[in-house]
Amino acid sequence: MHSSMVRTCLQLSTHSRTNWVYHRSIPIRTSRNLTSEAASPDKKTLPTKSQYVLQRSSQLTPHPSKLSPERENTVAEPIFNPNDQSTHAVGRPVVHSNEEPFDYEKFYQHELEKKHQDKSYRSFNNINRLAAKFPIAHTADPKHEVTVWCSNDYLGMSKHPMVLESMQNTLTRYGAGAGGTRNIAGNAALHLSLESTLAELHRKESALVFSSCYVANDATLSTLGAKLPGCVFFSDSSNHASMIQGIKHSRAEKVIFQHNDLVDLESKLSCYPKDRPKIIAFESVYSMCGSVGPIEAICDLAEKYGAITFLDEVHAIGMYGPRGAGVAEHCDFEAQSKGGRKGSVMDRIDIITATLGKAYGVVGGYIAGSRSLVDMVRSYAPGFIFTTSLPPAIVSGALTAVKYQMNNLDDRRLQQLNTIELKNTLVNQLDLPVMSNPSHIVPILIGDPAKAKLASDLLLSKHDIYVQSINYPTVPKGEERLRITPTPGHSVDQQTKLIEALDSVWKELKLDRTEDWKRLGGRAGVGVSAGMDRHAVQEERIWTDEQLGLVDGTHPIRIGRDRSGLHLDSNHIRSHQQRSTILSSQENSVQFDLELNPVHPALNRAPATSSVSVEYTISKDHQAVV
Repeated sequence: MHSSMVRTCLQLSTHSRTNWVYHRSIPIRTSRNLTSEAASPDKKTLPTKSQYVLQRSSQLTPHPSKLSPERENTVAEPIFNPNDQSTHAVGRPVVHSNEEPFDYEKFYQHELEKKHQDKSYRSFNNINRLAAKFPIAHTADPKHEVTVWCSNDYLGMSKHPMVLESMQNTLTRYGAGAGGTRNIAGNAALHLSLESTLAELHRKESALVFSSCYVANDATLSTLGAKLPGCVFFSDSSNHASMIQGIKHSRAEKVIFQHNDLVDLESKLSCYPKDRPKIIAFESVYSMCGSVGPIEAICDLAEKYGAITFLDEVHAIGMYGPRGAGVAEHCDFEAQSKGGRKGSVMDRIDIITATLGKAYGVVGGYIAGSRSLVDMVRSYAPGFIFTTSLPPAIVSGALTAVKYQMNNLDDRRLQQLNTIELKNTLVNQLDLPVMSNPSHIVPILIGDPAKAKLASDLLLSKHDIYVQSINYPTVPKGEERLRITPTPGHSVDQQTKLIEALDSVWKELKLDRTEDWKRLGGRAGVGVSAGMDRHAVQEERIWTDEQLGLVDGTHPIRIGRDRSGLHLDSNHIRSHQQRSTILSSQENSVQFDLELNPVHPALNRAPATSSVSVEYTISKDHQAVV
């Protein structure tokens, strides 16, 4: 009698809620099988010492008595060592010997030791940011104050007085918690208002708020990948862990393309039929290197090959675009300033995901897209359904921050000016290995995990500056770095101190500068030309001089600051004040308020003791008139 090779999940016990099942089936040799096989020596036989193991399964399967005779004649293939006699073949209780139980603590320590050995073990610094002194924080010692240069609170909105007032009022009225999931007692008018505002921000039909953008990415991608029939993901090799996990959890097919490589992406898209569901998942600003995704070109490929686009704007939201909607909005700056248009880059993106916890200074994440797509995710995503909704005070603060940035350009403009100046000084004066990029991120390559941590520790202990080192697995091994993020709240004095401290640390630790990396052949875009390394990116900024209010479109007026203060290079206008704040910009006019103290309208500080305004206009012959 022949034996069956039917695959099945066979439930062996109905006496508990745990299903112990065989996951793959191969024949059981019965006495009749043996007789038959003996008569047919050409047939393969099973090893005499084969052992079979059980695994847990959450799937409900028929009881053995209800299976056909052919299916009853199946067991699982061996998973563990066949010679391990403690493993039982047919599900009967294992006879325990006097051996010791598994040492869990030893296992944990072993895994941690591997982290220590490769220098990727992470130690958390005790940093307590002070709202009234932004960007100052104190360490474990309240008397030890440091300047924070690595926060993702990019615009200082976490301590904006309007945000704080909104949160305080909401906390008093509605209490601390949401009271439940969105489906059960946790769906308030504030949540609906925030989602409506976010949809308006991205000019989409609908939006959905999650507890974090990690959850938003994971839940959305896993749901889409599981639901779309035969879905294939095309994922940028530098995508965030949340996107990688979401794709993994979907169990859909995935194809990884080289970072920002359109040729590689198209070659892989072309291998699949146009009618098969496909999702291209990528980011606008990649947080650890500062590179920017080719959004418009990816939209072109998506339309050509029948794919939809999933764009992560986490590190761009609030930072780019006339209303702060991100790089996709910034691609059509003029049109978006006038209300947007059909067919714009942002309009062509199918799914936009972003955070409320970086430029907006609060916490939470969200997606924006078509009404049907958002409703499907709302209805099917466990990461949304089975978690308590965000507290009302958090939602209120986020809503205030979003609305404020939708109507104010000043913060992101000043942040860009601070970033431009810092990059120029580090690169041109100190030859520090800044990884070239067009965004607001300032990554400085070190290339060794131990040295990166030592540099961070030295900045903190010796110079009262906090810049966290970035090691594997956040960045590839050998590309360890410091990641600096200027804000509108950093003063000229603070920036000068940072520059001097970095130079001192590089000298003390004998770290490689750009010229050194050139001699070593370059790494991560440092010391190589853009055509020689896939990490090297364009140096042209996302924000143009015109968008920053510094030019009429043809005649650039460069703005920079030396140690004495602010100067406009094209006119040799100099001032010895410490800080510039953009008050207003019109089509052909820009006004600056040069203040003695480091004050900005978005910061909760005392007013300046004295100030002087300088207004200049671009004349028809493109000369600046003061």
